[in-house]
Amino acid sequence: MSSREAFLDRVRQAADQGRPYRVPLRPVPEGIGYVGADGDLCEQFAAEVNAVGGEAFVVADFAAAGHQLHQLLAEAGAKSAVCWQHELLDRLGLADLLAAPGVALFDYARLAAMPADERRQTLLSCDVGITSCDCAIAETGTLMMCSRFGQERVASLLPPMHIAVVERQQIVPDLIDAFRLLEDRGLDQLPSNVTWITGPSKTGDIELQLTTGVHGPGKWRVIVVQ
Repeated sequence: MSSREAFLDRVRQAADQGRPYRVPLRPVPEGIGYVGADGDLCEQFAAEVNAVGGEAFVVADFAAAGHQLHQLLAEAGAKSAVCWQHELLDRLGLADLLAAPGVALFDYARLAAMPADERRQTLLSCDVGITSCDCAIAETGTLMMCSRFGQERVASLLPPMHIAVVERQQIVPDLIDAFRLLEDRGLDQLPSNVTWITGPSKTGDIELQLTTGVHGPGKWRVIVVQ
């Protein structure tokens, strides 16, 4: 028996042992737990991003988004960026936007061609990570990020500043809507990892002292294109 089969066998045994103790579930009425968001989804999402310690910028179009991105790159003093390969970023013209101020772009294609040690050092030295998202949740100011080739979670977790570019059609009112998106894709299409990002990285010690940026980006910026 392979290690994988042995692991699955242990899971099946544990599930069988737990069956007598399962709590019977009653049908949940439609709409229970659904909160949604009032008003304009872009404005509500941006307000929640600001409320959880991020900084949102609502812009009218891609030209304004590019201008805002240049300001954020200047704020970070960025010389290099690890970036998603994403159709929204292509429409934004990300490669040209980074080339103008001389910021080196490292995406999956470029990183995959590097030796492992060089790739690791490059990722550790990147000043910003630039992504889009699978969806943005107006209720909580959360980004749902599904890991896949070209859209690895390292871009949103490793650099000291994470910049996400979101457009209106990606924003859903409620967390339940985000789960419905995953459900609609089918269980066989679920990614290996789904990351939920609500604010910059935070951690607290036993004395309730909150510190940002210890286990991920200390600065979280979201550009929202209306």
